[in-house]
Amino acid sequence: MEKLELKIAYTEFENEGELSAVDQNLIKKARDAGDLAYAPYSDFHVGAAVLLENGVIITGNNQENVAYPSALCAERVAIYYAGAQHPHVAVKAIAITCKSKSFHVKDPISPCGACRQAMSEYEMLHNSTIKVILMGETGKIRIVDSIADLLPFMFKAEELKKS
Repeated sequence: MEKLELKIAYTEFENEGELSAVDQNLIKKARDAGDLAYAPYSDFHVGAAVLLENGVIITGNNQENVAYPSALCAERVAIYYAGAQHPHVAVKAIAITCKSKSFHVKDPISPCGACRQAMSEYEMLHNSTIKVILMGETGKIRIVDSIADLLPFMFKAEELKKS
């Protein structure tokens, strides 16, 4: 038996002013999308903004449903729309923000496992990493260079693809 250790690298910024203009814009778009979320049950508004290689920005927000499993996270709304409308264009980055009327979200939000796996599919599809920008309502921002940093043991189903 061998016990191994796994480490990830990420960059943390104190505030939005430390980010590039492109990343600041992506966070603004994600925040604006979150404002439009349909979240009557949790009152937890999540916004996502996907930057494509061609410069197009696609936004999405969480869409809740009284039958909770039928809801969809902001990340998947945005990335699936990007995949549907721009199937041959790689995703360059995604910004994810959140806010709540019930409490203040000061820590960066992180995507759920299903969203991580869905985003990893697009990294594999285009053989291109996706930068992930994570932010709460205010405060620090975390950036990882790839979905693989958030999901190191991602499900890779190459053997399931037909040749």
